[in-house]
Amino acid sequence: MRYQFEEVLETLSTVALDHFDIRTVTLGISLRECADSDLSAMERRIARKLQSLAKNLVRTVDEVSEELGIPVANRRIAVTPLAWLLESAPREGPMRIAKLIDSLAGELGVNFVGGYSALVQKGMTAGDRRFLDSIPEVLSSTERLCGSVNVASTRAGINMDAVRIMGGVIKEAARLSSARSGLACAKLVVFANAPEDNPFMAGAFHGMGEGDSAVSVGISGPGVIRHVVGLYPDVSIDELADVIKRMAFKLTRVGELILREVAERLGAPRGIVDISLAPTPQVGDSVANILEEMGVERCGAPGTTAALALLNDAVKRGGAMASTHVGGLSGAFIPVTEDAGMVEAVAAGALDLGKLEAMTAVCSVGLDMVVVPGDTPAESLAGIIADEAAIGIVNNKTTAVRIIPAPGKKAGDRVEFGGLLGGGPVMAVSPFRCDKLIGRGGRFPAPLRGLTN
Repeated sequence: MRYQFEEVLETLSTVALDHFDIRTVTLGISLRECADSDLSAMERRIARKLQSLAKNLVRTVDEVSEELGIPVANRRIAVTPLAWLLESAPREGPMRIAKLIDSLAGELGVNFVGGYSALVQKGMTAGDRRFLDSIPEVLSSTERLCGSVNVASTRAGINMDAVRIMGGVIKEAARLSSARSGLACAKLVVFANAPEDNPFMAGAFHGMGEGDSAVSVGISGPGVIRHVVGLYPDVSIDELADVIKRMAFKLTRVGELILREVAERLGAPRGIVDISLAPTPQVGDSVANILEEMGVERCGAPGTTAALALLNDAVKRGGAMASTHVGGLSGAFIPVTEDAGMVEAVAAGALDLGKLEAMTAVCSVGLDMVVVPGDTPAESLAGIIADEAAIGIVNNKTTAVRIIPAPGKKAGDRVEFGGLLGGGPVMAVSPFRCDKLIGRGGRFPAPLRGLTN
């Protein structure tokens, strides 16, 4: 079925006023056929594959964006989790492949490439362990490459050995990028229940269940939702949910149109539409401000988690009605530094890590772009990851941690990253330790609800 341009006319009026955009068009590409024991041969195969499938990505997205009058903020690529390709690579393999892909991304004109990733929720091979050890140097030495590690799932439980390792990986990545306030950590996310079709960075990768390639779209639009919520200041909660759902439906239809046009012109299969409220540091483009418009005085006040749960569910319902293939993360993101309202809430003392963790039980991801003191112990970082993973596996949802221990910074200081990553205050971490718990290692058993056969 072809979509008529009239379907997006109502949404066009929100582009300038409410900061609506398609946050990303992401082309997923399988690199499995590129695996080779000869590293040089692998490099040649990867280069051919990316150049062949992605050579027209940026031009095509630009054309569709201009024709429809809908801004597309990012053009991205997601590849097969590279831990699989690098399982038996020589010592220099990870850095060589990472720098090759990073360089190709620059030549192709894409903003980011996701897929420096590993799936270790149940166990690790020796190759996986070498791969995890390579992450700090790789992400601090590249510009566009992003990475993720899935350490838990509802079916497998939590790999506590991987959790412990990732605490140290994050500390080392921050140290190696200390001149940029630990920026390498902003390109790394630790998952529970990672989705294989997520178009958003830093967690995008092209999963094993995917085909040779697929185009997916990630929608933003918190400014639009805030605007429409503000039009109904006195309606009941169920009526408010319906208002949000109907607008999410309209936004998703626009994403579906962009997806169909780009995929058809590239000759690539259609993936999914991810209807996620992804904020930016720009004033008026904030998920926190939606919650405040819904009725909490400041994000973090009592009632915030309930408001976020309502928002997240309504967005999913609207998206599911608008597209046959809604996937990815789909819901409301709550990154701190990327959301001006979140930053204001932290600065005002309304929002701390404890409340933020509670909110992650009902949002679409987890603790995102949280800056903590640079001297936060690796074990405490691992404990934060374990807490989020536990929320994820028990609730059978995706949770994640993208945390930045800013070198030389203490609670209350401010860090600036620039661009979509924004900046904000350093949040305090409990001074009480969890070293013994993290040091136990082993595998946290899967919850009983994981036995669904």
